[in-house]
Amino acid sequence: MSPQSEETAEQQAGEFTLGARVSTAPKATVEVPEPDEQWPLPNGFAHVYYAEGHPQGITRPVVMADGFNLGRSDLDWLYQGLNGADGGYPLISELRRRGRDVILLGFEERSASILDNAQAAVAAIMRTNAQQLGDAALTVGGFSMGGLITRYALAQMETQRMDHRTRMYFSYDSPHRGGVVPVGIQAFAHFIPVPNKFARQMNSPAARQMLWRHYDPETGEIGVAPERREFLERLAQVGQWPRIPRVLALANGRGDGTGLEIESGDTALGVQGIYPGTTFSTQAQGRDVVVAELKRRFPKAEKTITTSGFPEIDGAPGGTLRSYGILADTLKKLGAQVDLRHEHVCFVPSVSAVSVRDLDQQKDLYADIDGLSPDESDVDDFICSSANTGHTVATEELCTWLLDRLPE
Repeated sequence: MSPQSEETAEQQAGEFTLGARVSTAPKATVEVPEPDEQWPLPNGFAHVYYAEGHPQGITRPVVMADGFNLGRSDLDWLYQGLNGADGGYPLISELRRRGRDVILLGFEERSASILDNAQAAVAAIMRTNAQQLGDAALTVGGFSMGGLITRYALAQMETQRMDHRTRMYFSYDSPHRGGVVPVGIQAFAHFIPVPNKFARQMNSPAARQMLWRHYDPETGEIGVAPERREFLERLAQVGQWPRIPRVLALANGRGDGTGLEIESGDTALGVQGIYPGTTFSTQAQGRDVVVAELKRRFPKAEKTITTSGFPEIDGAPGGTLRSYGILADTLKKLGAQVDLRHEHVCFVPSVSAVSVRDLDQQKDLYADIDGLSPDESDVDDFICSSANTGHTVATEELCTWLLDRLPE
């Protein structure tokens, strides 16, 4: 590869994003029918699919919100991710077979502020109530960040004395106590010498609100973003959670404290060719722990990324994301040689998904949730997976648990 080609390749290294399984294109597609209705909404839109055998309109609605990524929601992707694509459970078909109307909620910009996208959720709930035939209560929830958006929307409506008529709220692997993207990967997004998609995603309002720890590209500091502090304050102002509906939480991670087979401080990804000598390491405990050595040739630069006081969060029990795998795929396509040793790492720890512990301490991050009193969770009922599975993957275990708890 010529020096000019290598420079171009280094500049293109950020043309990817990290996203929930249901918010990205599936590898194997399934058929998506035409929606029975399409709704434009403030900051978003919705596709409506009537229950089987009920073509006259909405009778028993289930509103489900999309998750975090960059750009406009693709509700065909969401439909497929929730209906059997890539071997997942056909949740949407099963809901419709059981007489439920499915309303998929998307956003004009998935990386926009959670508070702004909550306006779309409020509007979807209000329109559902306005058009519904009969008086069956609503079920409202979301996947990944969609669970945070609908949580805030319902709580805000209650604070404002708006009747949401929702009997059950659910979140599916939502980062209630924060989500995790390795800070070395976050830093790499801004080490790329030109503006890029991944940097926009990692520094977006939603990322800064959702991530447990954020890398600030202006200062190089790693900590709780001001936007996250503000979001948590806004949640507190509306009472933290909706209080009228039954509150359920589902986690793609295990509940017995068993994490991933990842040794802390191990090499996760090494790179040669472009960004030669760049290495990423799995998170270890301690002070001044090196998590990334970033090196580039055009213009020549080196940067060491360190953390202090972190738990071993990459290997924690939780819903996983191909964080290093996606980065490695992008670099390989650009001509790099990669040494990928840990393709998947934890994205939403189980303790975050069921809101039972914060993520700061090792003992809390790896807590035996199954052995805790249910009263220690913020939610009314929850389930953790029997295995650590992909973030927002629609598994039979989780989906049937949810279906069995839908209100009559």
